Formats: sequence, structure tokens, C-alpha cells
Amino acid sequence: MTQVTDLPIAQFSETAQAIEREVRRVIVGQNEVVRSTLICILAGRHALLEGVPGLGKTMLIRTFADALDLRFARIQFTPDLMPADITGTDILEEDENGRKIKRFQAGAIFANLILADEINRATPKTQSALLEAMQEKTVTVANRSYRLDPPFFVMATQNPLEMEGTYPLPEAQLDRFMFKVNVTFPTHDELVDILNRTTGVSDDRAGQVADGARVIEMGRLALQHPTSENIIDYAARLVLATHPTTPDAPSLVRQFVQYGASPRGAQSLIIGGKLHAMLEGHSQVGFDDIAAVAASALRHRVLLNFEGLAEGIRTDDVIAQALDTVKKI
Repeated sequence: MTQVTDLPIAQFSETAQAIEREVRRVIVGQNEVVRSTLICILAGRHALLEGVPGLGKTMLIRTFADALDLRFARIQFTPDLMPADITGTDILEEDENGRKIKRFQAGAIFANLILADEINRATPKTQSALLEAMQEKTVTVANRSYRLDPPFFVMATQNPLEMEGTYPLPEAQLDRFMFKVNVTFPTHDELVDILNRTTGVSDDRAGQVADGARVIEMGRLALQHPTSENIIDYAARLVLATHPTTPDAPSLVRQFVQYGASPRGAQSLIIGGKLHAMLEGHSQVGFDDIAAVAASALRHRVLLNFEGLAEGIRTDDVIAQALDTVKKI
């Protein structure tokens, strides 16, 4: 059953603009990255940020934590990181009578905003320790389950896979991320601004403009945003167009795609479209709102075949052709 919120739409817009303004006061450029990350946070879902080291991915997530006054935990993923380092473990200790008792020692996952830094530097076994937390918002250790306090988000950063010492994320885990956001290199003017800000004595940090309860309320309001049946039908057809077995799939999909996007991709399109519409002040979700989030929602859910990888095809090109092909009716 959908939970109804009394938060006015005007207050949603005012708070969302304040969050973006405060984050952009610290983060230079990267407007699309900031917007996409905010959409994931308001949706109560997870984001994967990919880019080479030094582009401010970690600072971006920490800045959101400051602006939203969320309990923040950073987990530095390395090849020797163990699952128990993330989830926690039972430890033996003595009570007042000298008897040995088990006590659960919570891991770093017990926070609101988790920064999984360089997630693809850890082994698949350790990466999978996040799966239950991301999907169920619980952690199970020694057959006992512990619930994570809302709101809960995993914001993971990832280096490009061709870099040394990285492990590809399993498809099942990639699918848990609402968006995969590409963080690009700054322009000349942005780089000059970064140098001016970071090579002096100033140490700007974001001030609080909202809290976890307000974030949850804003997400509930966004889920109530009007979405017509033809928009939902468009999102479904767009996802099906990424599957090579679909009769009217675009040429790039038929030739270079092994597997298309999952149903979670369609959910991400609709929820992302709702939030994009509200952030842009649209009275209801339109085709342009779905198109605006399509690349972020689908790029990590489209798996290229060997020929596509050999030809250097980008999943963004596949998605762009699907957007051009699928009719807006």
C-alpha cells in the first residue's frame, strides 16, 4: 500500500533546490552527476559512479551526507577486504559472571549513506556482501537478521575496468544500482575553478539543508507524481528494445547485445522519470523525463556480446539508438 505524505509540492521543490545549491557550492561542475545522484537518494535507491581517480566522486558523496545530515560510513574496498568487515560479526566476550557470551559487533554497513569506495577493487565474494543490504535493507550474520535504519543508500565508486587490479561487478549486483553515472573529466574553466578552490587554505563543506526524515518524505511524494499509461508503456517498450530477441529491436541491439535490461531497469526509468519531472517542475511525467534518465538507468543493465566488445561499441550508443527507434505514442 502506498504511503501518503502531507509534504507540499512547493516545499519539495524548495528543499530539492536547496540541496542541489549546497552541493554545487562545494562541487565544481558535474551538474548531471549531482542531479542523477540526488534522484537516487530521493528515490531511496543506490548509485554507481564510474570515473578515473581524482574526479571528486568521494567528495561528492561526502558532500551529500553533510547536506542531508546523514550518518556516513566510508568503506575502502581492497583485495584483502573481507565480507565481515562490511556486515559485522559475532564476537565472544565475558559477562559479569565470567561466562562466555556472543555479542554482535556491527560493521560499517550500519549507517545511512554508505560510500563503497573503489568497489571493483575487492573480490566478488566481498562485493556480494552488499547484496542483501542493498535489496532487503537487512544484514544476516550467523543466521540472525539485523535491520538497517532508514534511509539507507549505497553510493559506490568504480574505476574503469581496464585499469589494473579491478574486478568486474557481478550482473546481479549491478542490477541493484538504480543508476550508473559516468563522471567525466572537468573542462578547462572547471579545472581552473577547482585549482583556485583546492590549492589554498579554504576548506568548504556543505551545510545541512535537510535530514533523513525529509528525504524519505520527498521520496514518498515523488512516487505519487502522476504518470500516464502511455508513459509506462513507453518505458516498457524502451526496455524491450534493448533485447536482441525483440522482433523490432534496433540494429545495434540485434548485432552487439547479448542480454538486455532487466525489469528493474524499467522500474528505474519510471521512478527516475518521476523525480526528474518533479525536479524540473513538470506537472506530470513526460517522454522527455524518461529519456533524460534512460542512459543512467540502463547502461549497466545492457550486456554486450563478444563482437560488441571487440568492436568497441558503447552501451550508451545502444541506448541512444533505442531512444531514436521506440515511438512516443
